Amino acid sequence: MRDLAAGMGYLAKGQKWVGRHGRWWAFGMIPALITLAGYAVALFFLGGWAGDVAEWATPFADSWSSLWQDLLRTTLAAVVFVGGLLLSVLTFTAVTLLVGQPFYEELCEKVDETEGGAPTPPEVPLWRELVVAARDSLFVLVRAGGFGVLLFAAGFIPVIGQTVVPVLGFLVSGFFLTLELTSVGLQRRGVPQRERLRLLRGRMGLALGFGVPLVLGFLVPLVTVVAMPGAVAGATLLARDLVPVEEEPPSSEAEDDEEPDAPAVPDLPDHGTQRPVDGNPYSAAPRPLEQNPYRSV
Repeated sequence: MRDLAAGMGYLAKGQKWVGRHGRWWAFGMIPALITLAGYAVALFFLGGWAGDVAEWATPFADSWSSLWQDLLRTTLAAVVFVGGLLLSVLTFTAVTLLVGQPFYEELCEKVDETEGGAPTPPEVPLWRELVVAARDSLFVLVRAGGFGVLLFAAGFIPVIGQTVVPVLGFLVSGFFLTLELTSVGLQRRGVPQRERLRLLRGRMGLALGFGVPLVLGFLVPLVTVVAMPGAVAGATLLARDLVPVEEEPPSSEAEDDEEPDAPAVPDLPDHGTQRPVDGNPYSAAPRPLEQNPYRSV
């Protein structure tokens, strides 16, 4: 329960951060707006074609009575549309992060700068960052899709399919959503994808506390666009605590190179021409001791 509360706390902190930095909030909404427009068009056409898909998939029902035929095909069309909607929820963040990789990299860097202890990201060209982001998103999509297929099949189980399966679906979606959102901050810290998965598995409550409220919120129109910048900021704060950056101690070589300031030496007179005064026992040249063991023979 403590990790669940902590995950929701990071989500709230991220929204507060973008609230204090309004310019970055508007900047972070640009990729989400672009992606939302594309998904809205896709879902619009899917809603229009869902009936045709259901009719194409059930030719055996042509001889049924109109009541049962309509019931079957309407149900199947609804399943197709809901499946597309669920797929859009699962993939929206991945596509938005891919489209907005340069935007969210800047946003993540700004969060690190304001909070202190910013890491030094690896110097890689933009095209390579996009390739890595696409590969990581595909990694998450394949795993999430596997869970989605299993949950879809389990949805036909009586009672369990209408109660347990939807809850599991939200939990799975929340976990992978957290994995996607933290990828920017963890990638800046040099954490590979499989290690990110292991980190979040070890803090399952933290991942679910952060991701599940987002999944629920993203079901509401336009919440995705408004909340995405704060979600990225919150995920960066979460990544900072998962993999804290240790500040490097000052180099000892640099300290050795720095010589302490020598005290000022006043000008001294030339003692080369001076002679000891009379009676000075040190004026005579030193003579070796008779029993000096170090005297050369």
